[in-house]
Amino acid sequence: MHQIPLDLAGPPRFGADDYLVAAANQDAFEAVGHWPVWPGHVLVLVGPEGAGKSHLGAIWADRARAAIVTGAGLAATPPELFGRRDVLVEDADRLGADEAALFHRLNLLRENGRAALLTARTAPDNWGLRTADLLSRLRLAPLVRLGEPDEAFVQAVLLKLFADRQLSIDAPVLAFLSRHMERSLGAARRLVAALDHASLAEGRRITRTVAAAVLASLEARDASGHGVVTGLGHNPADP
Repeated sequence: MHQIPLDLAGPPRFGADDYLVAAANQDAFEAVGHWPVWPGHVLVLVGPEGAGKSHLGAIWADRARAAIVTGAGLAATPPELFGRRDVLVEDADRLGADEAALFHRLNLLRENGRAALLTARTAPDNWGLRTADLLSRLRLAPLVRLGEPDEAFVQAVLLKLFADRQLSIDAPVLAFLSRHMERSLGAARRLVAALDHASLAEGRRITRTVAAAVLASLEARDASGHGVVTGLGHNPADP
């Protein structure tokens, strides 16, 4: 009989104490920490999906008590907000037709001595901007990059996520996971949640065989666009 797994870990934690600093994000972490002394009161944070932009942005937003908006929803945000508070603009590279909204709101921030942190996957030159004044303004803003997480960083993230769920993991299994998983923070969270779920459902510890089965199940789910991690089968040599 399978156990019914209960996910007790809660949502991802984006606090300062939960942020791991490594070579891939050191420069970005330090640049964000220099607030409020940002040239022009604007900082552009660039990195691939899953590199930790949102986590770092959330740390700053909490420290600055900033409002959080998205690039796609910028035009619907009341302009007066930008005169009262600092603002985190997530996915600023996905403005769409809202270029004018960003330009005017950045001007409001500057006029009122407020700051803006913009996160994006690429630098402003690659956003396809047609508003020359906006592009010029963004080119003047400091830009810092978060690199792809390396294997050592992924292992550190996995260890922390397992610890958050009060799970122990053997070093060889951890090394196996970090070599074969997608190297992103989002993928790490999904993987640990799936391993916890599968281990509870099957009543088995997390071994290399379990890890391999869960990785394969996640890959199949991603390929099909649906599905869940189900039974892992049984290997007599891997109880």
